[in-house]
Amino acid sequence: MKPVLLAGETFHVTSFASKGMEVGASSRYLNGATRYIEALAAQGIEVVQIGGERCEAEFPRSLEALAEYSAVVISDVGALSLLYTPETRMGQRSVNRLELLRHWVEQGGGLMMAGGYTGFQGMDGSGMFHGTAVEDCMPVEISPYPDGLEAPEGLDPFVVDTSHPVLAGLKSSFPFVLGMNRVVARANLEEATLVRCINRGRDLPLLAVRDYGAGRSLAWMTDIGPHWLSAEFMRWEGYDILMANMVRWLAREI
Repeated sequence: MKPVLLAGETFHVTSFASKGMEVGASSRYLNGATRYIEALAAQGIEVVQIGGERCEAEFPRSLEALAEYSAVVISDVGALSLLYTPETRMGQRSVNRLELLRHWVEQGGGLMMAGGYTGFQGMDGSGMFHGTAVEDCMPVEISPYPDGLEAPEGLDPFVVDTSHPVLAGLKSSFPFVLGMNRVVARANLEEATLVRCINRGRDLPLLAVRDYGAGRSLAWMTDIGPHWLSAEFMRWEGYDILMANMVRWLAREI
């Protein structure tokens, strides 16, 4: 199996501390995908990560470059980080990498979008994937409005289709999640929703899959790491298997 390309999941945290008239600043660089990368490695799957701050210059710009990977995972990085290119900043025409991804899936590629504050439409609308070519090939419809749902009380997932290969090998039920992106299952693809959560009496897709052209897409409406994935979920014996099954299904390995 070729490596999996993971785009996103990195961020800088800048802090200021004031002591009277004196103010100091510090900055940290964090990677929210550490547990995810370890999980796939434990299942024999290599991950190549391009952090969000590097996507503009380094994310693939051709079908040939995408073909180096068995699947692409977009996680907690917004549409603008993929749309901008060095040429764009110079006022020149360039490749639309969201249209490129849609075409790649149509031709047989495998694309996953994971949730987060800048996933799907995003907590404050900054994800901006609504109305893009990537949404066209997703198994869900993305809201035009901010779609982040914070749930400190926890949301309990329940499985709709236990027979699907993505859920194979899971010996216990899903632990709770602490938030997700609110999307809508496509009306003609109801059978593609594998796992749901209920919030205020409303069913929300948590995990959905789709065949699109010759390829496949998968939407996971919560984080692949903290904080929306609870500590219990991160310790869950099924975490490694589930995350690996997602990319193996996309790559037609299962």
